[in-house]
Amino acid sequence: MILTTTPSIEGRTIDRYHGVVTGEVIIGANIFRDLFAGIRDIVGGRSGGYERALGDAREEAFKELSAKATDLGGNAVVGIDIDYEVIGERGSMLMVSVSGTAVTAGG
Repeated sequence: MILTTTPSIEGRTIDRYHGVVTGEVIIGANIFRDLFAGIRDIVGGRSGGYERALGDAREEAFKELSAKATDLGGNAVVGIDIDYEVIGERGSMLMVSVSGTAVTAGG
């Protein structure tokens, strides 16, 4: 599966458009509470725990996006947008959302 933020794929032609696909993952408050308890891993103003949690959520969102594109018959997703949003009461959750257009790209 080719995943790109660009509207085209260099060296390939887009033979068919299958439609918009999305992937969303929500990280709940418990993860943030657990990470806050491990605040000691902050080095140089960065928190490895937070970065790992966000990276894992982003990876899961991309897996969901890829699976939906495959289900539609695509072998690539172009024009991908990645968004992070705080949601829930008192901003207790974080949503990672990715979206793009599923396509069939030929050689």
